Amino acid sequence: MNTCMYFFLPGHEDKEANSVEQTKGGSHSGVTARKRSYKWWLLMAFYAFIVLAGQSAATLLGRLYYDKGGKSKWMATLVQPAGFPVLIPLYYLSSYKTSTQNTSCSNMINPPSLLVLLAMYITLGVLVAASSLLFSVGLLYLPVSTYTLICASQLAFNACFSFFLNSEKFTPFIINSLVLLTISSTLLVFQNNSSGSTAASKGKYVIGFVCTIAASAGYGLNLSLSQLCFQRILKKQTFKVVLEMIIFPSLVATLVILVGFFASGDWKSVGAEMEGFKLGKVSYVNILVWIAIAWQVFSIGSVGLIFEVSSVFSNVISTLGIPTVPVLAMVFFHDQMTGIKVISMLLAIWGFVSYVYQHYLDDRKSKTTAKV
Repeated sequence: MNTCMYFFLPGHEDKEANSVEQTKGGSHSGVTARKRSYKWWLLMAFYAFIVLAGQSAATLLGRLYYDKGGKSKWMATLVQPAGFPVLIPLYYLSSYKTSTQNTSCSNMINPPSLLVLLAMYITLGVLVAASSLLFSVGLLYLPVSTYTLICASQLAFNACFSFFLNSEKFTPFIINSLVLLTISSTLLVFQNNSSGSTAASKGKYVIGFVCTIAASAGYGLNLSLSQLCFQRILKKQTFKVVLEMIIFPSLVATLVILVGFFASGDWKSVGAEMEGFKLGKVSYVNILVWIAIAWQVFSIGSVGLIFEVSSVFSNVISTLGIPTVPVLAMVFFHDQMTGIKVISMLLAIWGFVSYVYQHYLDDRKSKTTAKV
């Protein structure tokens, strides 16, 4: 879909020259090569918090939009990337900081050509647009708890793409994590709730399931490509670069979605949809605005974790939200927590813990090596 505090910490500018070498060896080696100060852990906690908060809020508000009379898949898709203008003031502030503080480092790395940057942003933007549309269809046809648990499969997709694109290492614990998360989401194809936050026919349930799986694959690919772009194309660590990796792909995605929005004729029904919204016109607008803001908050944390650690680690933190959203869905939307969902959730948590344990082992190994 980012980063804020760490880029202004003293000494961070000195990392630009060797950032590529630190990350080429895979996510684990890239992370453990850095000295982990308390500031790094505070930053990771901050990113993790806004990833979980943004993801949970956006998902629940998206379900609320559908439940209270929203019908446009294109509108639900549009608000996912369209909130990027809220980041523009930060972008200009970061540009000023960069120009005043890092003038001596500005020529250390040759910047990529405009054509390469355009190709990168357009590719990522189109992928964001496609994934957003598929996620919207999935959320329309599935109970929010089922939808969220299926999204756990994005970690498996992300890890597979990272193996080929980012030199991600597969250890027994990583493989165990991928298998568990895959089984966790696959179990839900046999589940069809007729009395949850949404009621859908078996055919629509299957469509929602397939679209959510496809969207998860697209999202996993997007994360891996974003990490690859940081490593091979951008090759530097500044707040401005991170914001560009959110704003410009989001701009492309918004334009692509707007084309679909007007071509499909959905724009004609917006007035009637607003009039018939159960919570009123003001609530209709507020819900869409807050969905857009929540997804941008999520993006800041997600891209920040990609930037500082890896795309897979970013996805692991996102997967941590799996137990949160179904529980909140039970409270706010009266979704039923069936046996299949409980098993699926437990397998997803087990898969998450397995990955984090591997990260812990890598950290211990690096510290032992450093002492020797």
